[in-house]
Amino acid sequence: MRTAISPLALVQPRSLGDALRLLRDEGPLTPLAGCTDVFVGLNFGTLRDRRFLNLWHLDDLRGIERRKGVIRIGALTTYTDLIGSAIVRRHLPMLVAAAREIGAVQIQNRGTLGGNIANGSPAGDTLPVLAAADALVELRSADWVRTVRFTEFYTGYRASVRRPEELITAIAFPAVEGAQWFRKVGTRAAQSISKVVMAGVRATRPRIAFGSVAPTVVRVPRTEGALAAGASIDQARAILQEEIRPIDDLRSTASYRRRVAANLLAQFWSATD
Repeated sequence: MRTAISPLALVQPRSLGDALRLLRDEGPLTPLAGCTDVFVGLNFGTLRDRRFLNLWHLDDLRGIERRKGVIRIGALTTYTDLIGSAIVRRHLPMLVAAAREIGAVQIQNRGTLGGNIANGSPAGDTLPVLAAADALVELRSADWVRTVRFTEFYTGYRASVRRPEELITAIAFPAVEGAQWFRKVGTRAAQSISKVVMAGVRATRPRIAFGSVAPTVVRVPRTEGALAAGASIDQARAILQEEIRPIDDLRSTASYRRRVAANLLAQFWSATD
């Protein structure tokens, strides 16, 4: 009997090195781990990929460590791992706040930080945190390792600089100085896709990022610059509403998203004063 998964192939690498060789020599292969988005696509019949590389058992891609002020998080680190990490709670509380907003406990146990990045949805809850924290994405192939600034990772809607033979292996966070803040606005308090999501760091030059207001997660440099130069929050709100490019879709309207984004900016500025 044929089923929805009959045409699909799942390749099981023996190690990280084996996975990288398979990507290089046996591609195209789509990496997967927690499968929280793959199963949605399969259920709705929108899944285009047919050959997958199972990474879930590769413990080399897990773990959280802090060395010389830099926090390194393996790509297969789950949201539950982030919530429970003393390192992340102390140094990246906005990432813990974002992880708590992602789905139910079952999703938090399976979903991974690397998967959220690879999926590339502009509504991804952790992505504004990575942008505001000036995170770095480690990309590895069988033949090289390179590091890309998270703010330069996406090239368009669900498109990135990752090459087919590369895996996202880790995310690095230089020391984050300043008060951190995160807020997600959705249809309900939990288990909903964000209508607008924001992360911010209040420092000499604030770092502010939004999701669901453009084809990718975005920093807002004009707004950041205005606040750094001493503009009032009302002036900054006006600049922000011109700087972002939200759209109308099934979840909300562009007008609503502009208003909410401006309100979140004001809440961030007040809460971190």
